[in-house]
Amino acid sequence: MQKLIISVIGYDRPGIIAAISRVLFEQGCNIENVTQTILQSQFAGVFIASMPSEFTVESISRQLEKEMTVMGMQVHLMPFSLQPPCFQGTNSQPFVITTQGPDRKGLVAGITEVIARHGANVTNLQAVFKGGETPGDNIMIYEVDIPESTDWQAFNMDLRERASELNLQISIQHRNIFEAINRI
Repeated sequence: MQKLIISVIGYDRPGIIAAISRVLFEQGCNIENVTQTILQSQFAGVFIASMPSEFTVESISRQLEKEMTVMGMQVHLMPFSLQPPCFQGTNSQPFVITTQGPDRKGLVAGITEVIARHGANVTNLQAVFKGGETPGDNIMIYEVDIPESTDWQAFNMDLRERASELNLQISIQHRNIFEAINRI
């Protein structure tokens, strides 16, 4: 079976996931992975689905666009390929980097530049900017895979230096510790 990636974006409303999943089911597709969120008032979803060989990306795209256009949504489909090899296959450890501080341009760029320079990969990012100068109101949570070969001391020092330059408080924890501390 071929796989495809489906991205859907538009104004949030009830029934979006129901409509997408119904169309995919009717086209013989199986949803294998999905991530979805609401960014301010906008729905953003990405799906990976397997597709039976008797269907094409174009035919499924037409059906999804027909359904989703009525809802005011934009849809994009493309074939899924495992090439090049996924970064997650390397020997790495999962960490959570949390920053808090006043909102301003360049925060995400500044932190992710350091992460990338040290060969780490951002696997998930959540950023909530409410504006203003109250540090607790502006939070970014980066889930990162850090290769075991990374010079941890240099990585930690560079991140803390950049956070200081950006007037951010920073916390770096192994994901297992982060999850244990933040259980509800």
